[in-house]
Amino acid sequence: MDKLKNWLVAVALAATLLLPFAGRTQDADSAKAAAAALLEALDDGDHAAVEAMLTAEMAAAVPADRLQAVWDSLPAQAGEAQGRGEMRTTQANGAMLVDVPLHYAGAELVAKVAVAADGKVAGFLVQPAPPPAAEAPPADAGFGERELSVGEGERALPAKLALPDGAGPFPAVVLVHGSGPHDRDETIGPNRPFLDIARGLAAQGIAVLRYEKRTRARPQDYATPDSLTIDSETTDDAVLALQALHALPEVDDARVFVFGHSQGGMLAGRIATRADDAGAPVAGLVLLAAPSRKLMDIVIEQNRRLAVLDDARTSDDERAAIDALRAQVRAIRAGGEVESTPMNLPAGYWRSTDAVEPVAEAEAAGLPMLVLQGARDIQVVDADWQLWKAAFHDDPKVTFKLYPALNHLGIAGEGDGGLEEYAVPGHVDAGLVADAAAWIGAH
Repeated sequence: MDKLKNWLVAVALAATLLLPFAGRTQDADSAKAAAAALLEALDDGDHAAVEAMLTAEMAAAVPADRLQAVWDSLPAQAGEAQGRGEMRTTQANGAMLVDVPLHYAGAELVAKVAVAADGKVAGFLVQPAPPPAAEAPPADAGFGERELSVGEGERALPAKLALPDGAGPFPAVVLVHGSGPHDRDETIGPNRPFLDIARGLAAQGIAVLRYEKRTRARPQDYATPDSLTIDSETTDDAVLALQALHALPEVDDARVFVFGHSQGGMLAGRIATRADDAGAPVAGLVLLAAPSRKLMDIVIEQNRRLAVLDDARTSDDERAAIDALRAQVRAIRAGGEVESTPMNLPAGYWRSTDAVEPVAEAEAAGLPMLVLQGARDIQVVDADWQLWKAAFHDDPKVTFKLYPALNHLGIAGEGDGGLEEYAVPGHVDAGLVADAAAWIGAH
């Protein structure tokens, strides 16, 4: 369990480093050569060679010895290594992203390596290989799907609408992602929570729009560090998605809802208020695993929790990493220039998250709400749930549902929750989807 925890924590730290900023990019062949050289050095356990390949920012965030620990832990988790697949590259604004399929006896993984313009490695991520493309819903599913766009012109985001059979107009929902560069299905390992929710609601007579998150589909839109804020990441595009739903003749204008997961739920009140100002009013909010506190505080708390998850203690290295994280947070909140930041994201981004008041903004929206929480969630925990309940427990417009067996993705499991569950295939609980459908239907 300790090795698995180290692998997953390192993955989480490295993942956001794949968000690039403006600059000249490597050509595909050079980037592939750099990625191959990194993996060969990791195979050989050559720490000095690995360290020499990293950008200064990457080395500070995830040092070479920690990358080595991640790499060395893979056979224990995934079985004997059985070779690598053909590399694939995609160019983002300032880096070439190289995907390297990793074949193991017990799992299919993918290493993602971000190669900066100078040939240095700016990001490294190992994760379960994505599941195969989802099949189209069967003819008797009670709904169909079609492609749409969120926004206009070259900045538009690819989207998909699940539309119930019949003439309508139907109540409709926009699904708003959690943190990270998610696709329209919010794919996490072999799981697709938004696909499950969209199709489950559509089968019960509710139109659902889901879209590619801008940090995934168009990272070039964040050309400078100050262009990335919590609103440019999430709020603004959610408003555009609501406008897209309102423009559809099949949608009941008076019954358009926001369904926010995690960070998307945290921002649901803000999204609703800004959508109303933009002429796309919202009828109600569904919050799944929504933080009620400041994100930087939650990041510290999550790291403390992960440190003791396997052995009920915090090692010296883990304690030092947490202390460094606390120092970063203090520096950001003090204002001015900072030398390093959590997850290597710009200080301005973190300051924009600190300006979010999830409960107060939901109160200001004044809308009916359904608040959903899994009791086995290790990311958004009981402290957040209790703050939502304290604020709205006597509000007749607000309904609370707690699910003892569900984790952060709304997927059932047993025992204490853990990050390893995200690599196990599952589906969002049908009872949760039915509860959401019934609540929307009653409003």
